[in-house]
Amino acid sequence: MLLPLLSLAAFGLPETKAPPNVLFLLADDFNVEAIHSLGNAEIRTPHLDRLVEQGTTFTHAYCMGSWTPAVCLPSRSMILSGKSLWRVDGSLEGVRTWPEAMREAGYSTFGVGKWHNSPDSYRRSFTHGGHIFFGAMSDHFPVPVHRFRKDGRYEEPPHFSKTFSTELFAKDTIDFIEGYDGDAPFFAYVAFTAPHDPFQAPPPFADAYDPEDLSLPEAYLPYHPFDNGDILARDELLAPLPRTPEIIRRHRAGYYGMVSHLDAWIGRILEALERSGKAENTLILLAGDHGLALGRHGLLGKQNLYEYSLRTPVVFVGPGVRKNKRIAEPCYLFDLFPTVLEYLDLSVPEEIDGRSLLPYLKGKSGPVRSTMYAAYLDVQRMVRDERFKLIRYSVRGEKRDQLFDLGKDPFEKTDLSEKTEYAEVKARLALALKDWQKRTEDPHEF
Repeated sequence: MLLPLLSLAAFGLPETKAPPNVLFLLADDFNVEAIHSLGNAEIRTPHLDRLVEQGTTFTHAYCMGSWTPAVCLPSRSMILSGKSLWRVDGSLEGVRTWPEAMREAGYSTFGVGKWHNSPDSYRRSFTHGGHIFFGAMSDHFPVPVHRFRKDGRYEEPPHFSKTFSTELFAKDTIDFIEGYDGDAPFFAYVAFTAPHDPFQAPPPFADAYDPEDLSLPEAYLPYHPFDNGDILARDELLAPLPRTPEIIRRHRAGYYGMVSHLDAWIGRILEALERSGKAENTLILLAGDHGLALGRHGLLGKQNLYEYSLRTPVVFVGPGVRKNKRIAEPCYLFDLFPTVLEYLDLSVPEEIDGRSLLPYLKGKSGPVRSTMYAAYLDVQRMVRDERFKLIRYSVRGEKRDQLFDLGKDPFEKTDLSEKTEYAEVKARLALALKDWQKRTEDPHEF
């Protein structure tokens, strides 16, 4: 329990430094291409670039997958619980959440934006809040939201805000930061609905990118080469087939506009943190809940196990965090919970599956995990080691594999699964996948 700090100045001793605040910025459908300084020359994100420059970035942070086409639901459940895919459901009922653990440790906890989980778990988690969106997705204008209530009762119907979602949630965060004067440190959980579709950023961001100026992504295809088990998922119905170059460039232009608009409002939040005098003693965490295809392999959404759908950038900025460092060692998004607790010198609950990344923020090298896994519904499974990746499909009785050499082929363009010289690699990964399924009580046979 964090206790109020005693003033030592009266005894002629130096003041004890207050525990750090935490500002967690979570974006929806945040693709690995969504930050300019991480390798995308076409997108403009000056404020996100500044965070990357000021902190440590994990470039290979993975969502472990999903048991529903609404991938953000299990992903956020894993982030908020520190538990792996098969050990947590979407309601978070009976599960101690990350902000709940912060609250128990003496932090004032502020929540705003998307809460794709139960109102009860929200009530247990936060002492302060702004506008809350209980749901999966909506138009960004208007947004069906509830105003924060201290009694935690959200039975009444939502009202529809007249403010664009990103601006609404950012303004609430700015108001909280500038107005907060409590003795306890704060934990602010800011869950944007952007840059999730519909890709309709407000002016001038709506037309910030000319589709004709944008390149096609690596691994662009007009169709996915086979039925992956959910080929008509909701996201895949956002554009007709075939995915022509014009369609994909238009989608990417709309997405980039959403990201740049989000970047601008994150910049205003960071400016408010500076003005408040709290920036020097605040740990800032930027992450997404998963990635997005945006035209690769003929896909638009995240209902698959390719790299661009599983991965999202994760950036840490704050006291003691190394600056302008990038770590390519794979980790899971549910590692963030124990990482922040250990950073704050708080005890990590024994029941969680995440592993602290704090040693890597301080300079450790080497793998976080030797093997990574992911699942999608009952139709796809993935396992990868430091170099190779196997995806297994089971669709209406038909089974097939894909094997990629990520060291040489990071965009997964060349399937090696039928090449005899890779049979041993494929067998080794298949055995590791089977072992993971058994250990995690995966209910589906592959």
